[in-house]
Amino acid sequence: MLPKFLLADNSLETPDTIFVVHTETPRFIVEADIDDFWSNQHIHWIDGEPGEDLTTELVEAAEEFLEREFENEDLLDEDED
Repeated sequence: MLPKFLLADNSLETPDTIFVVHTETPRFIVEADIDDFWSNQHIHWIDGEPGEDLTTELVEAAEEFLEREFENEDLLDEDED
């Protein structure tokens, strides 16, 4: 079973971009600048765009996932020091 969200990048083509991939239906990918994810997003719908309410809910869940990942990364960095 795949996780609900995955992080992805394409450092050779778009080094300043991060992607959050939603693996459950409706599947989508949030593409944004790594330094400004919350205000510069492009949503790529794989299964077709759902209604506006669900879209907002799903994108917020993707943002929360990314925040937790960044916080976890910071904690791991602190443990290494």
